[in-house]
Amino acid sequence: MISRLLVAVPNGGFRNSKEASRMKVEGIVAGAADLLLLIPRGECGCLGIEMKAGKGRQTEHQKAWQKSFEKAGNRYEICRSFDEFRKVIEGYLRE
Repeated sequence: MISRLLVAVPNGGFRNSKEASRMKVEGIVAGAADLLLLIPRGECGCLGIEMKAGKGRQTEHQKAWQKSFEKAGNRYEICRSFDEFRKVIEGYLRE
């Protein structure tokens, strides 16, 4: 069940102008988290996870999206490894 409720947001990468236009019409939003776990826990509606490599930092779009996401009652985490991702998911599901 969880595998169907953990979704990837296709925001990253380079796209040609035609594909980028199509995705914008479909609802792509700059700065959205890389992964969304669509399971409510406690006071949270869902969990957003931004994956960052090494010392990678959030863009201004990502910071703004995080602020809106959390204001709407969701949890947001930045993970830098698979082990960290696993710990965040397991901890969230135990809440």
